[in-house]
Amino acid sequence: MCGIHAVISTVAIPDISPELRHLLSNRGPDYYGQVCRELPFENGDSTVHLNFTSTVLALRGDHVAKQPLESSPNGSILCWNGEAWKMNGQPISGKNDAEFVLAKLDSYSSDLEARQSHILNTLRQIDGPFAFVFYDAYSKSLFFARDRLGRRSLLFNLAEDGNSISFSSIADPATDWKEVQADAIYSINLNTHLATPKAFKFDTCFIKHDWVLFASDHMVSGIGSFNVTLPPPEHKLDFDSPSVEILKYQLCESLKLRVSDIPEPPHTLTDADVRVAVLFSGGLDCTMLARLAHEFIPANQGIDLINVAFENPRQVAIYKKRPDPPPDIYEACPDRETGRKAFAELKSTCPDRYWRFIAVNVTFEEAMKHRPRVVSLMYPHETEMDLSIAFALYFSARGIGYSYIDKTEWKQTAPTVTSPARVLLSGLGADELFGGYSRHEAAFRNGQYPRLIDELKLDIGRIGQRNLGRDDRVMAHWGKEVRFPYLDEEFVRFAVGSPVWEKCDFQNPFHPAVIDPAKRIMRLLADKLGLPRTAREKKRAIQFGSRTAMMETTGRHRGTQIIARPEPVKC
Repeated sequence: MCGIHAVISTVAIPDISPELRHLLSNRGPDYYGQVCRELPFENGDSTVHLNFTSTVLALRGDHVAKQPLESSPNGSILCWNGEAWKMNGQPISGKNDAEFVLAKLDSYSSDLEARQSHILNTLRQIDGPFAFVFYDAYSKSLFFARDRLGRRSLLFNLAEDGNSISFSSIADPATDWKEVQADAIYSINLNTHLATPKAFKFDTCFIKHDWVLFASDHMVSGIGSFNVTLPPPEHKLDFDSPSVEILKYQLCESLKLRVSDIPEPPHTLTDADVRVAVLFSGGLDCTMLARLAHEFIPANQGIDLINVAFENPRQVAIYKKRPDPPPDIYEACPDRETGRKAFAELKSTCPDRYWRFIAVNVTFEEAMKHRPRVVSLMYPHETEMDLSIAFALYFSARGIGYSYIDKTEWKQTAPTVTSPARVLLSGLGADELFGGYSRHEAAFRNGQYPRLIDELKLDIGRIGQRNLGRDDRVMAHWGKEVRFPYLDEEFVRFAVGSPVWEKCDFQNPFHPAVIDPAKRIMRLLADKLGLPRTAREKKRAIQFGSRTAMMETTGRHRGTQIIARPEPVKC
């Protein structure tokens, strides 16, 4: 994980603001670097300025790769944020992935057209969550993109006069930004514009290069074709279905990439060796990740389960009207209750693992203290629902809470700890892939499998636009990298290529084992993995499970209501 920032301008570029430098350094605390270039116009009377800034969170290879990276053959520059897990289907292991990517990008120096084709083909071969800005010095072209699913943040800002463009992982509070769409690789040919100074306007010079050159009618996010076949008259998804074991294999392959060879966090002030934490509500998606991660994380390392609960004044007022209000508002949160139960189930199933349940309790006062920062981080997302979700992710990623290692120790005398893990596992994507939302069941009721297929295709296609850039900005603020095993390219290709009735089974809602039809294939696998309670857990949105929904409001409000952007927060 890194913070990247780049400015290309026909006028002198001011120093990066202290506030933005602070935000970028929070994302990448291990290194801060800058590279500046100047390109003269052909008539010699003006210059294009290029400034690149990177901060680094070092999680790959045996050294800190100091960014921005510069190539020795041509002087090209790469600002890289994220992970390249595979190149052309082959794992990138034992080396720094950013350095590997730059070497591949800058390894071809034929004519300009062939070089551009090489760069685009190289980028299309990368599997992993990433965003980047790449200056190709050979062709004087700028390339930028987010990966096909948009798992990493990249914003851009165009000056009003069109004479400069900025890119950043996080928004400068003083200006307006938009998210780079995750639908393609984009480029700007500076060489063309250097010959015609009067036509140099950045708002008219984006060139779009699709992720897939020849997409099928049912292509999803440039990754795979969605299976739209309808089920046979008699079908049933059950424990002996072959697809259950295939799901386990695919998920294990995704997890192995994301939990192996993680370096020990620096400056660890705890006796426990913990390098991975799970964003843990106790629900099906995250608990299954924790259970399977146990298979691949070394036995001498612990796993933190971070569970967040909020003091919501609206809910407190409801409790006060009851004759028997709960003694502890945090312990009464739905996600805390399911989290406890799932923690006990994991300890019972995998007793030799050092599991640590971290109960993050957030008072209303503390939430409001951090509210301006959270709103600033999630920008340009700006709705009440965005804020509700961002609150939960922000405090979860911070990882400060009460530590429990025994399922019976729920008293508040537990010590307060900060999870040292710099890799966070998230269950995001499972609902979109396997039909976990209530709207999926509603779609089936209204139009059977054809309607459900359309709804699932829509969800996967828009996940980067709706969720992932916001989530990256909010959680990376703490110098953590969130990884999404359910959104691995190979896993997504498997999921969208599987028939819908082998993932969820709304046509046969009454199952002998009382396993819900939503995400049924995942529930069957969880049961086989020794998680019978988790397999039967109901879906609950994070903002309701953690009690962050509408914390400041009374009466009825819509989640789509726009919230005001605060004044810039002082660093």
